[in-house]
Amino acid sequence: MKINIAVLVSGGGTNLQALIDSQNSGIIKSGEIKLVISNNPDAFALIRAKNANIDTLVCNKKELGDKFEDSLIKALEKNNIDIIVLAGFMCILSEKFTSHFANRIINVHPSLIPSFCGKGFYGLRVHEAALEYGVKVTGATVHFVNEIPDGGKIIMQKAVYINEDDTPESLQKRVMQEAEWKILPEALEKVCKELN
Repeated sequence: MKINIAVLVSGGGTNLQALIDSQNSGIIKSGEIKLVISNNPDAFALIRAKNANIDTLVCNKKELGDKFEDSLIKALEKNNIDIIVLAGFMCILSEKFTSHFANRIINVHPSLIPSFCGKGFYGLRVHEAALEYGVKVTGATVHFVNEIPDGGKIIMQKAVYINEDDTPESLQKRVMQEAEWKILPEALEKVCKELN
């Protein structure tokens, strides 16, 4: 039996696309993406999901306010979701939510944790910090999610070397292509297989 997966997104959905492609190519075989939820009704990720015939749902934090996480939990439970993947989901989840799904939420972060992670480190900011600091190696980390931003147990990491002429934008693109899009599907398959 396959593990039911939900992917939570906020934007373009490039990591979601990597997961869809990996499911289609057989890298992810122990689980199946059943639902894509976005906090942003205009997220292109929702179009990617619809193109792949995956059910979608919008939980708008601004509209739902205090009921946001309860609405998420309700939707996830209604769809019998076993594993949640945060793929560019721009909302910090509370301890109430993360403990409800303990060891069943994974996230991809665009650095080698514990470097350049935690509160305030997301998107281009992570790559700007890596370049400002002068590190020679960065990468991506897939980890379990707990109540501490980027604080959960590490599942998988992949290093990416920094080039002398890198900009935050070029580095972000390479980290996605060489690390995030490779280890996120592999880590998801690993977690699904262990749950099976």
